[in-house]
Order: sequence, then structure tokens, then C-alpha cells
Amino acid sequence: MHAASDKSPEVNFKPLLRFEMDMATFLSDWQHCDQLSTFMARMISHNRADPIRHSNFFSFALNELLEVSFRGGSPQGLMDCTVYRCDATERVRLSFASPAGQREFYREAVSRTHRKDAIARYLSAIAMDQTPNREVTLLDLAINFDARLHLEERAPASITLVVDLPLEGSIR
Repeated sequence: MHAASDKSPEVNFKPLLRFEMDMATFLSDWQHCDQLSTFMARMISHNRADPIRHSNFFSFALNELLEVSFRGGSPQGLMDCTVYRCDATERVRLSFASPAGQREFYREAVSRTHRKDAIARYLSAIAMDQTPNREVTLLDLAINFDARLHLEERAPASITLVVDLPLEGSIR
């Protein structure tokens, strides 16, 4: 797990794919998470060393992020998801409308992915057979995908999660 060192999507990262979707439409069907993640993974994985492996890992990680926005999103506004690439790392920048008061939850959840006790918190949650929640999902990405996460707060009713996924490297 690494602390986010580069918070700008423009520096060294080249845009690969972007989609926008009305949040009310997105929230109307849970399957949108899987459909969008599968499609995007296939689109960006074609030129990787092992395209099928890369597509599977990216689809899983993006699906988890989309589910975070599904569980914590608000039907107002747009969801905006952009995938960037720099060498062996994919960066997902996911912005979505979120109900008032959710910023503090996301600040804490992202912060916990950087703490020394992140693995213990994650293992405790899965050992208790806890239903995955948004925090556990973010910990899962940080621990199992060596993802680096940070939060951007630009618009008052919007959350932007930025997640760097070094998928071409070794996955635990």
C-alpha cells in the first residue's frame, strides 16, 4: 500500500476512456456496475501483456468502485468516470453525486486505506463475515490490488475518488 504521491490526473497519465452517465439512470439498476466495468476493462486491456488477466483484474476493481458510488450515490447530477494510464498503472477518476454529509465518511474511509492497521481492519471485517460496505471495499482495493487512493473535493455535492491500480505488476 502506498500513499498517493501524484494527485493530478494530467501529470504523466494519458487519458484512455471516459464515460458519463446520469446518476438517476445509473442508480436504477445494480447491473450497471458490472456492465460498465466489463465494457471498460475490455476496451483498455487489449494492448497489455496479458489482456485477459488485465481485463479481469481491472473489471473487478472498477466494479468495486462503481458499487461504492452505487451504495453512496445520490440520484442528482452525473457520474463521470475517466481511466488514465501511465506505464504499468491505470488511474480511475470517479466523480459522482453524493448526499450531503458523505464527505466526512469518504475522507475517513480513504484515510484508513493509508494507515498501518489497514490490513488488520480488512482481515477483521472479512473474518467477521461482514457484508462488504464502502469502507471494506476501499480497503480491499488498497490491500489486494496495491491501489493508491485519494479523494478530491471540488464540487459541494460531489465526491471524486482517484484510484491508481498497478495491474501490470504482481497482484497479491
